[in-house]
Amino acid sequence: MLEFWALTSKGVEELLADEIRRYQGEIIKLGMGVVRFKAELKDAYQLCLWSRLATRILRLEQSIEIDANSDLYQVATRINWPSLMRMEQSFAVECVGKHPTIDNTQFGGMRVKDAIVDQFRERYDARPNVDRLDPDVRFQVRLERQHFHFFQDFSGPSLHQRGYRKEQGEAPLKEHLAAALLLRSGWKADQPLYDPFCGSGTLLIEAVLMARQLAPGLKREKFAFESWGDHQPDLWQQLRAEALGSRQAIAEGVTFVGSDTDERTLQKARQNAARAGVADYIEFITQDATQIQSAVCEGKGVIITNPPYGERLGDLPQLIPVYAEFSLGLKKHYQGWRLAIITSSPDLLRALKLSKAKSYKFTNGPLDCEFTMFELTEQQVQVNANSQSAALFYAESESFGNRLKKNVKQLEKWAKRENISCYRMYDADIPEYNVAVDWYDGEVVIHEYAAPANVDEQIAQKRLFDVVNLVPKVLGISSDKLVLKVREKQKGKEQYQALAKAGQYKEVTEYGAKFLVNLRDYLDTGLFLDHRVTRLAIQQQAKGKKVLNLFAYTGTASVHAALGGALSVTTVDMSNTYLDWAKRNFLINGLEGKAYQFVQDNCLDWLKGCKNQFDLIFVDPPTFSNSKRMEDTWDVQRDHVKLLTMVGRCLAPNGKVIFSNNKRRFKIDKAELEQAGWSIKDISAQSLPEDFKRNPNIHVCFELFKRLEE
Repeated sequence: MLEFWALTSKGVEELLADEIRRYQGEIIKLGMGVVRFKAELKDAYQLCLWSRLATRILRLEQSIEIDANSDLYQVATRINWPSLMRMEQSFAVECVGKHPTIDNTQFGGMRVKDAIVDQFRERYDARPNVDRLDPDVRFQVRLERQHFHFFQDFSGPSLHQRGYRKEQGEAPLKEHLAAALLLRSGWKADQPLYDPFCGSGTLLIEAVLMARQLAPGLKREKFAFESWGDHQPDLWQQLRAEALGSRQAIAEGVTFVGSDTDERTLQKARQNAARAGVADYIEFITQDATQIQSAVCEGKGVIITNPPYGERLGDLPQLIPVYAEFSLGLKKHYQGWRLAIITSSPDLLRALKLSKAKSYKFTNGPLDCEFTMFELTEQQVQVNANSQSAALFYAESESFGNRLKKNVKQLEKWAKRENISCYRMYDADIPEYNVAVDWYDGEVVIHEYAAPANVDEQIAQKRLFDVVNLVPKVLGISSDKLVLKVREKQKGKEQYQALAKAGQYKEVTEYGAKFLVNLRDYLDTGLFLDHRVTRLAIQQQAKGKKVLNLFAYTGTASVHAALGGALSVTTVDMSNTYLDWAKRNFLINGLEGKAYQFVQDNCLDWLKGCKNQFDLIFVDPPTFSNSKRMEDTWDVQRDHVKLLTMVGRCLAPNGKVIFSNNKRRFKIDKAELEQAGWSIKDISAQSLPEDFKRNPNIHVCFELFKRLEE
């Protein structure tokens, strides 16, 4: 018997081992993504032809014991390479794994290639050619701590490529994984099958291939073993003929149905099914899975699907309603069916409001996924789908919706009167619903605060799902206008963290000023709503003055100063990203000229070298920072006296400093500052906008003046 290694995706190994046993293979060992087995040549042929679960089959040539100092080239010379290929054949070498003597896999492959070439040259005074793209023979070496394993590729290009899928949707499911999901779901060939998010149709096509006993390898033009010297073409052709004759009819009354909202994607699915030779067995229909009106057939079967699941938390606002409404449709029309879903976001499954029956772990490309089964029993589907709370986890979540509705009614007229297009609608008014909801001229940002330690994480997650479900309905917006962010404690981290790179900016207004906000790419949007009143005060006090804005972020206070008629405005921040943003804010307000200076620097370093004096200085430092651009950490409670002392050196006679920060329980060191000659006025209460008065601890704000020497 020969030894082989069958490769597959993580989570498929046990299913693949069972498949190998069905074709008389003798299992040696299961590893992560690999099954080692022994088989006769005939049985290995059968596996290449029939395997629905392997991605590749490698024939082991030799495993050689090594140590940490072993040289791959020297070890590779122990193998008789001319016995594995002919001079006129081209070859390629792949390397997988790590070893102390190998810098990278490309280098490892090159060392084996050199060993092969040198062996041929020494024996025949000639060498075979290397062809990395389409070689006649492909070898692989796998590096492990105690062994170098040398293989010859037996199957060729990945076995998951059945040859029918030239067209695919946005989130393709590989064919071997689709087959694994079908097997794990418990679906039988005599049961109806429905995929409500069918995309390019892979799950349904694989199901029909299984039901009809169609060998997935029949459409492959060539396998790697056909170039081998010990290949037995007569045996191979006999096995192919037997496979062609093993086709079965579909059981009477069994239906295969796929639906999707995108007709173009469905057209690709139909083309794939036609190339696979199964188009007559699958019905593809245009249907929104959130608007299910009836079952696809009268019998009871299996719903198996790969719905959209996103890769970031920010995708949840669009997806939670999809899962919730999809679940309602299933409960109405699919009692008695089994539901099987693969997702990389298990949290989304909570929106189905169903109890799990079984769950398995798989990888889908780079994503770790969970494949979960639900039995749609009579008990599971009991729900009053007409009630407002049908899609909610908790009926009491409607109290959040009612509070939001009440706040909006109170704030809309105020915002219009104040000439502002963005404001806070809700800020943890109900402690159990610990979120902030901010309106940005037609779009909404939900900030979820980190739950207290005594709150169960799953309960908090379900409440968040209810919030995401309710906000679009209360505000009358589509879910794609909603952005979800989680703000955790930032100790030891940068205050402003990039989340994505959507690059979507929109223009909003505030007291006559225009600003660009980015709702999706950063934890903060570019506009601190709670400092709105302070910015207006700066605008009203800036006329004819030299203004300095430190820790300026996107320069919104600088814009207000310029619009207020400041003689000059200097904007200082450590981040080029935010300074560029500030410049754009100036431009959309028609503010250009030498009077407006933008300085990229650590504010503390800049203050040390500052020779100018300013009449009005705005200082709004972060609570904490350990940026790589700073030599030391920054803590506003610990360092504010030092900062204000440096600021005082740049303050013109009769000048004013407006100092604010967002540290909860911040205590200004009044005694030390007064001793240093400062007069201090706490204006925190006056600086709170109307939409933040429910949370008076959102920030502190002070006016500071230098007392004139007598």
